[in-house]
Amino acid sequence: MLPELQDHIDTAEMEMAEAVDFLKREFSHIRAGNATPSLLEGIRLDYYGTQTPLTQMASITAPEARLLVVQPWDKSTIPLIEKGILKSGLGLNPSNDGNVVRIPLPILSEERRQELVKITRDVAEKARVSIRNSRRQANDAIKNTVKEDSLPEDSRFEGEDIIQKLTDQHTAAVEEALKIKEKDILTV
Repeated sequence: MLPELQDHIDTAEMEMAEAVDFLKREFSHIRAGNATPSLLEGIRLDYYGTQTPLTQMASITAPEARLLVVQPWDKSTIPLIEKGILKSGLGLNPSNDGNVVRIPLPILSEERRQELVKITRDVAEKARVSIRNSRRQANDAIKNTVKEDSLPEDSRFEGEDIIQKLTDQHTAAVEEALKIKEKDILTV
């Protein structure tokens, strides 16, 4: 492989890996069955005029399989935390005792499970599109470099072949993560 094309390949590989990492982060926010603190990671609250992640305002634990407990560092933020959880769209109903916010997780209905599967498939498709865009950009960059630097045409085909193998590898990682998450959601 020519060193002139290696930069394009490295950039594409990095972008594809970022797409897979994005997918895994997004999947951690989608509720499957058991309570996990990562479920609340995406919640941001208006704390003194600044959008602050809930994880920076409180500790979040899962003492039981169907219960999350949010222990705020500042007790005066309890109403703000409750309101943020209600507005999050996660379908959770928090309650507080003045010290902590308890969030019981209801058992998912079959209909809600199907909705969550649809959401996970949409997230996976976004990751696949991102991977394909990285492939297209890398192939265009390789084509332009070969043309501008008068490099042999074979090096272009070799570079595009490597890019395709990376695309296949990262797309397979997306499919595997999707399969695991769907199984997790559909398991009662």
